[in-house]
Amino acid sequence: MKNDDINILFKDLEGQFDLAETPDGHTKRFMKKLTATPASLENQQVQTPSTKTINLWKPLAIVASIAACFAIVFSVWNHTPTPQGLAAVSPEMEKTETFFTATIAQELRTLKTLENPQTKALVDDALEQITILESEHQKLEGDLAESGYDKRVIYAMINNFQNRIDVLQTVIETISELETLKNMTNETTI
Repeated sequence: MKNDDINILFKDLEGQFDLAETPDGHTKRFMKKLTATPASLENQQVQTPSTKTINLWKPLAIVASIAACFAIVFSVWNHTPTPQGLAAVSPEMEKTETFFTATIAQELRTLKTLENPQTKALVDDALEQITILESEHQKLEGDLAESGYDKRVIYAMINNFQNRIDVLQTVIETISELETLKNMTNETTI
């Protein structure tokens, strides 16, 4: 992952590096300065290019690379997600939350399969109650973090999960009973 970020950084900065060749005669002048005595350096004039160009790419590239390094470090540092809800309390609570969430999802799928024009009002009412309970659960998650994992909030969250399951199971049972009653009345009229 870190190598991918660095590769992306260099691709973003491609074409912004100063790759200009050194001026002609640079190596010769450098070698003369290395072998020259201090007295002879005073008499020698250094050849400079006649036109000076202000190259802003170097400082901008440095600033961009520093910013990219900070972004990479911040994203890696901030990447570790902190568990929320009951999962933040303990591994056992995380398992409990996973169980309730899976059960609720299964009951919702079952409820959706039972929906038809005759049961639409019941299903819609159940989904509305579930939405209300889910919003209460979100508030409880905030309270849990603020309270320092108070047991009363934990019990309220578990109770909220149970209430959602109870609502779904009650509606599923009611729809099943209606279907059974409908089938029995159809059999007796035939």
